[in-house]
Amino acid sequence: MSYSRRDFLRHSSLASASLLLPRFLKAFQPLNNSILPAGNKTLVVIQMSGGNDGLNTVIPYRNDDYYRLRPTLAVKQADALSLNGELGFNPVMKGMKDLFDNGSMAIINNVGYPNPDRSHFRSMDIWQTASDADKYLQNGWLGRYLDNECSGCAGYGAIEVDDTLSLAMKGLNKKGMAISDPRRLHQDTQRKILRDVSADYATTHHENNTVDYLYKTQAETISSADFIYDKFNNFRSTTDYPQGEFGKNLKTIAELIISGIDTRVYYVSIGSFDTHVGQKGRQEKLLQELSDGLAAFVSDLKQNNRFKDTMVMTFSEFGRRVHENGSSGTDHGTANNMFLVGGALTKPGIYNESANLADLDEGDLKYHIDFRSIYATVLNRWIGANDAKILGSQFDYVNII
Repeated sequence: MSYSRRDFLRHSSLASASLLLPRFLKAFQPLNNSILPAGNKTLVVIQMSGGNDGLNTVIPYRNDDYYRLRPTLAVKQADALSLNGELGFNPVMKGMKDLFDNGSMAIINNVGYPNPDRSHFRSMDIWQTASDADKYLQNGWLGRYLDNECSGCAGYGAIEVDDTLSLAMKGLNKKGMAISDPRRLHQDTQRKILRDVSADYATTHHENNTVDYLYKTQAETISSADFIYDKFNNFRSTTDYPQGEFGKNLKTIAELIISGIDTRVYYVSIGSFDTHVGQKGRQEKLLQELSDGLAAFVSDLKQNNRFKDTMVMTFSEFGRRVHENGSSGTDHGTANNMFLVGGALTKPGIYNESANLADLDEGDLKYHIDFRSIYATVLNRWIGANDAKILGSQFDYVNII
């Protein structure tokens, strides 16, 4: 049976999406039906989209300037979940407070980069590509990790739990895979027309390179979907995750990790934290989703002996202005905090001092740690990659891992 390119494109809902799927997934080979042995390091990156307000996340509740500059938005001292007598979590972050208390979290303050950009799109590009503020790259830092560290490897790559792939996950030669639901992907690839065109490709010679590429990609998509679904079925989490998209996505990541898919990097987003107006309600809802989701995720991994081999890193494209605006919100700022959560932190707790609110840069926080130092640390000390080659320069490590 023979199919034309028009038939293929008309009948396959996956045709356009499958072009984004990486060829490394074809190299996935079933390991076995047991949980992966210890030592397979995994990095989970959480993007807090929209520019989270770090000052109302990690609260300087003994700082008079904080209350002076935020007369209505500041979290009351009595409500902050104290971390060290000076700083405290937002009161909705009880799950993350527990992680901090049991030594599973590091907080890094005043993270940013030189000449910060306040545009969501440009600043997010800078964070996702790890570029200087005046340089424009078309590939992401995790994509370059795949390019440099994933040549010829089996079951070794990156998955983003979403319908689309972020720039961070796109390399020059390799890309991560965007997948929101392994079950749905498998169902979509079970359609008879897709199976038939894949079988047809194996017995038919094609002189059109475009059609040839489409057939090959479709066959690889089906193979990848079959493998992921097969491994995904090895484990079903019974942990109670919070309702909502973020909780569901974290549960999917936990199930993939525990199922035995040897993927080194997972990527997931939560947001939007763009709180120009009515910040309190929106930010607190998102922070509680983040906190409760992470608590469930860590509990799941601990129960299945995978937490000590997993590191979670959070980031947001920028922080917010120190002074609240006239709409019960905050505007785009600069430096921010980052969180690392894992069972192998060598220095959990608060890594460095909080921002000096009496020494601002035209109303913005001054950064003290380049975000690429955090990237370099997780690349080199966690997943054993050549950070200088991937980031294009050598950045100082932070002594947390």
